[in-house]
Amino acid sequence: MDTDLARTWVQAIAAAVDKHKDHLTQLDSAIGDADHGVNMKRGFSAVTTALADYKPDTVGAVLVKTGTTLISSVGGASGPLYGGAFRAMGKALDAPTADTQQFATALAAGLESVQKLGAAAPGDKTMIDAYAPALAAFQQHVGAGADFAAAALAAADAAEEGMRATTPMQARKGRASYLGARSIGHQDPGATSTALIFRALAEVVATR
Repeated sequence: MDTDLARTWVQAIAAAVDKHKDHLTQLDSAIGDADHGVNMKRGFSAVTTALADYKPDTVGAVLVKTGTTLISSVGGASGPLYGGAFRAMGKALDAPTADTQQFATALAAGLESVQKLGAAAPGDKTMIDAYAPALAAFQQHVGAGADFAAAALAAADAAEEGMRATTPMQARKGRASYLGARSIGHQDPGATSTALIFRALAEVVATR
């Protein structure tokens, strides 16, 4: 990955969030504050603007800029969680280019940031349930010698499988946890937007 691909990835996330914002809001209206789609749309629109004239020297600079902008523009818990993840990834990629192993390390730093801030674990019905399996799939494929495109595709597929697996779970963290058993039967909006992020990565890497 280089700075141009990092920028293209973030732009692809913004496009995906815009396309699916109503679906994200619908999911969040069932078990949250009904603002996830609106918040994510606002955040990534701000990121697109912030990156438009930005001249980054490193892959990490693109991602740190993305994270900082999300933190300052996204309401609710999503801003610090997603913003913190992108900032952590960016800080791990302080070079003009990143290979698959370096990117895997950055993804792991992003997950660690989310877990530290949100205190969530797999099975709590949060974005972790999409992020953790995506990271594991990416790492497994990199370890097996797969190229970036194959690893990213595996990560996207795993994220979507994890996203769907949140439906029968009872939420144990976040706003949805207040509903108790009533949170069962609803797909988690954070896991859904996380899956969009990994699918966007797979698509931009595949077309490179």
